[in-house]
Amino acid sequence: MKKARFSLVADVHLFLIKNNKILFLLRENTGYMDGYYHVPAGHLDGGEKIVSASIREAKEEIGIAIEPEDIKFMHIMHNKSNNERVAFFFEVKKWHGDIKNMEPDKCGGLVWFPLNKLPENIVPYVEKSIEYYLKGINFSHYGWD
Repeated sequence: MKKARFSLVADVHLFLIKNNKILFLLRENTGYMDGYYHVPAGHLDGGEKIVSASIREAKEEIGIAIEPEDIKFMHIMHNKSNNERVAFFFEVKKWHGDIKNMEPDKCGGLVWFPLNKLPENIVPYVEKSIEYYLKGINFSHYGWD
């Protein structure tokens, strides 16, 4: 019997940066890390480019339009902590439209936090990715220890 080929989940995360602050969404009613802050993020759809997924997630979660040239790669993380996945992190400093909570059933609010004064209740792998972002580290493993 042939062993099933391993498949890996891929997701995108957006670091919206403005005046040395980063945008967070407060997770609510999701079943995963509710009550914790997370950046705008989501899974890739089949046949979707990474940048296209970033643009789609920005529109779906916070109602803004982002141009492909305004999405800057920052970090990739091979994360084993929650159903092994590869997470892509992008910096976005320019967008069109007003940021608003487009998913109030899953998001308890949007908050800007200074990059040097983050809250304690951040989803742990996201907190680690921000640490790497600030240090200019582009690749990491998480949850393998």
